[in-house]
Amino acid sequence: MSDKRIGQQLLVTFLSDFGDRDIYVGIMKGVIAQINPRLTVIDLTHQIPPQNIAAARFCLMNAYPYFPVGTVYLAVVDPGVGSKRRAIAVEFAQGFLVGPDNGIFSGVLSQSPAIAAVELTNLNYWRTPQPSNTFHGRDIFAPVAASLASGVSLKQLGQEIDPASLVKLDIDECKQTSNGVVGCIQYIDHFGNLVSNIPASYVQGKTWYVQAAELSIPGCQTYSDVNVGEILALVGSHGWVEIAINSGNAHSQLHLDWQEPLQVVLT
Repeated sequence: MSDKRIGQQLLVTFLSDFGDRDIYVGIMKGVIAQINPRLTVIDLTHQIPPQNIAAARFCLMNAYPYFPVGTVYLAVVDPGVGSKRRAIAVEFAQGFLVGPDNGIFSGVLSQSPAIAAVELTNLNYWRTPQPSNTFHGRDIFAPVAASLASGVSLKQLGQEIDPASLVKLDIDECKQTSNGVVGCIQYIDHFGNLVSNIPASYVQGKTWYVQAAELSIPGCQTYSDVNVGEILALVGSHGWVEIAINSGNAHSQLHLDWQEPLQVVLT
């Protein structure tokens, strides 16, 4: 198996729910720099809603295609920290994933399956053999990601595990019906747009609308297809059907939330 990192820039992306008020993000970057100060660390986001694995899954799944092959994706949204949940590293076609085995990587792996996976059992690549029960990001995941990006092989990091055993997040897939597609809200962005799990391919070149709760929402091309303050549905930049309000916040105004069902109706 060829090493994806040969000849590549040393690159780590970092996603978490730590926010920017506390020192957690900075500390993890410090740990990475202690191991290899030449690494480039790119922050995907640290504004994932606390403990929201589904949001982290979505963001990582939609971000990884924009980075070069060989990138190490460090992701820490870890409500089970300190428990028996596994700490893992995974190789896939685009690079490597490092974080908790709680479904956070299941979106990426649904699009680009795992090639190999290990449980992070080799203490030589931890910051300390006695990690904090509340900060595995600092003591396990950051040093492992830095080591991996610096050329350490996946198999050196721990015990090989079956990729099929990795936790998958329980998010219903969209289902085609006689007149459209049934799905759910899988993400809510900073603007309050309600992003469904229905891909653009179902609506491209067609006339359609979205039914959600008691609402019938017209399918449009751009926000400006409706007046300011009006509701619309469109395909967002991620490539999924979403519900929005022109210059407004659909989440707060419509009171629709994570996992709520909706339907695209083709006309």
